[in-house]
Order: sequence, then C-alpha cells, then structure tokens
Amino acid sequence: MSNTQHKTSIGGQALMEGVMMRGPKGAAVAIHHSDGSVDVKLEEEKRFGQRHKWARLPIIRGVVAFIESLKYGYKYLMYSANQIELDDGEDYETESKLDKWVEDHFGPKMMTVISIISMILGFALAFVLFMWFPTWIVDLFDFHVTNHVLDNHNLHPLFEGIIRIIILILYMWITSKNSEIHRVFMYHGAEHKTIACYEAGKELTVDNVRSCSRFHPRCGTNFMFLMLFIAIILATIVAVIWPGVQNPRWLWILIKLCLIPLVMGFGYEIIRYAGKHDNWFARALVAPGMWMQRITTVEPGNEMMETAIAAFNAVKTDNPEDDAIR
Repeated sequence: MSNTQHKTSIGGQALMEGVMMRGPKGAAVAIHHSDGSVDVKLEEEKRFGQRHKWARLPIIRGVVAFIESLKYGYKYLMYSANQIELDDGEDYETESKLDKWVEDHFGPKMMTVISIISMILGFALAFVLFMWFPTWIVDLFDFHVTNHVLDNHNLHPLFEGIIRIIILILYMWITSKNSEIHRVFMYHGAEHKTIACYEAGKELTVDNVRSCSRFHPRCGTNFMFLMLFIAIILATIVAVIWPGVQNPRWLWILIKLCLIPLVMGFGYEIIRYAGKHDNWFARALVAPGMWMQRITTVEPGNEMMETAIAAFNAVKTDNPEDDAIR
C-alpha cells in the first residue's frame, strides 16, 4: 500500500478473543484460538440501508445503523463466546445434571429464550441507570437542597446529564477491572490501531499497527458520549419550549425516551463528520469520547493485532475508494 492517507468507512468491534470488522464486502469475524491459530469467518450482511433509500437519509441512517449494530454486534459476540467455549474443551460429560436436562429438553430454543431474557434485562438495567435513577436523584437534590431552583430554571436536564456521564465513566472503569473485559478492551485497542494503520497508508503488519494510536474518532465510546451531550441539549430545548413538561415525572421520562432516535441520529452524523475531517472542530466534538477511550481501549499484544489485521484484510477492498466515508 502507498503512504497516501485514506479515511475509511470500515469499522469494527472487539469480541471475546477476537475482532469483528465491517466493510463494503460484509463483516469478518476473526477469533484467536488457544492453539495460536486465527480463524476468520466472512459473512454478507443484509443491511436495511442498502435495500431502502430512505434509510440512508441523514439522521434516519443513524438510527438504522445503531439498531443494526446492536443486532449484529450481539450475534458476533455470542459467536465468539461459543468459539472460546470450544477452545476450553468443555465436555458433555462434565456438564451438570441441570445443564444436561435443559439441553435435552429445550436445545437451541432455550438458548434463544435465554438470549431474549438477557436483552430484556440489559435494557431494563440501562433504563434504571440512565433514565430513572438520574431523574430521581436530581429530584431529591432539587427538593431538599435547592428548593426547586433547578426545575424553575430548566436546569434539570443538565444535572441529569452530568449524573449519566458520571455513571457511564464509573461503569466503564469498574468493568475494565474484570480480567475478561480487560482482554476485550485490549482487542478494542487492536481494532483501532489496525484501522488507524490502514488510514495512515501503512502496510498492515504487527510492527506498523503497534506504532499507531489506539484512539479513534469513529469509536462507539465517542458515540455514547455524544449521545449524552446531545440528550442534554434536546431535553433542555423541550423543557424551555414546553413549560411544565417535567411534571409528572413519568411524562418527562417518556418524552426523553421518544427523543432517543433523534439523539442517535445527530450523534451518528457528528461521528461521520469527525471520521471524515481532521480539524480543530472535529477534534473538539469527539474530545470527551477520545479521553474515555483511555479506559475502553488497552494496548494489545501481538496476537491481538494479528487477529485484527486478519479481520480487516478479509473486508478491505482492492480499491480504497470503495470503502471511503461518503
């Protein structure tokens, strides 16, 4: 490859002992096995935006991309987890009687049910942590300390947003202390460094990848931070335009839930802009998320960079313009 810099639309996701890269050719999942080998699986994704022009419109495309990222991301994460279980050599004979009974009577259907329950519990936890709890804690503070000053001056959204940011930082920091999550964050670093190496026009080798930054503007961490800041702005606008909307509180929470698609859409457009441009404005927009990547990415080992390179090579095209951000 020449030393010409190139902004690519190829993005990825860290998995358990692996990396997923998504590009114009589809998605490639590379898993690093315990014997040192790297297995690459290339899948063609039937993306909604490719079938419907309206789904590629600004703002709307952000919502579509987010939903598809959740759908496929969960699928690839489960695939990597299954591969790791096979590597561990888990034998049917060593399973508990309960495990055997569940597998014999329910089989794949039970795994589907468990997956659905896990997703529901995950969304419920996210609702409590990022919707209900910030509203509740600010209500207590406003009632007992500031005597409704926050409500009267439409400062409720700002303080709720600050609490959400604190919760997100604490959550990421705490989870990073888990050994398995720490390794996922190392693969996250490998994913970023590989993309940065390609965008710098360097050959994709471990040495070249190692020299590149593990911080990238098109990271999901940046997207989460942008969503929090945009949510503050939109909620404040609604509170100013619609006096009294914050009471009753259930209506206020419902309205914030309805704003989520807009938050996703604006966040996506900002990430696209930051991915295409390297100027002070773009850097300022993603600065908080770039700082947060000091927690969500870790310098990877050689085998992790090799895995990320394998996934990237499977989806990159012969013509760099084919995967350019448009």
